[in-house]
Amino acid sequence: MLQPLNLPPHPFKLTDDNGQLSVFDELRKRKIILTPEEWVRQHFVQYIIRHKHYPKSLIKLEGGLKLHGMARRTDIVVHNSSGEKILLVECKAPSVAITQATFDQAARYNMVHKVQLLVVTNGLQHYYCRIDFEQETYQFLEELPSYKEL
Repeated sequence: MLQPLNLPPHPFKLTDDNGQLSVFDELRKRKIILTPEEWVRQHFVQYIIRHKHYPKSLIKLEGGLKLHGMARRTDIVVHNSSGEKILLVECKAPSVAITQATFDQAARYNMVHKVQLLVVTNGLQHYYCRIDFEQETYQFLEELPSYKEL
């Protein structure tokens, strides 16, 4: 049984291939093995599309980046219509507590991306943060701004 999350439900297309559960990813247009982290990623993507009105075409999943010469992957990056990165989302499995180390990982990724809006979620808890690079400060937000508010 898949763990209920603190995100709106969505009628995902799930398939069971000999005990291996997969979900159809509508952005990547293919089946993805359904790990607990993928369950969170899929829900968060649907949340930002359906409830926060972020355009599907501007969302990139599991994009690569280089950090200190090492290949890393970001879970979700959203661009604006000019191609600028406006939102970085780091997803963890529901069983993974959101700790300082989780924020540190997202902050390290964001040193490469330089995105002003950062989200860290495990599907149960969500933290939204606006980063001011000029002032070198950040501010936690009560909720994720909609696409129009950015």
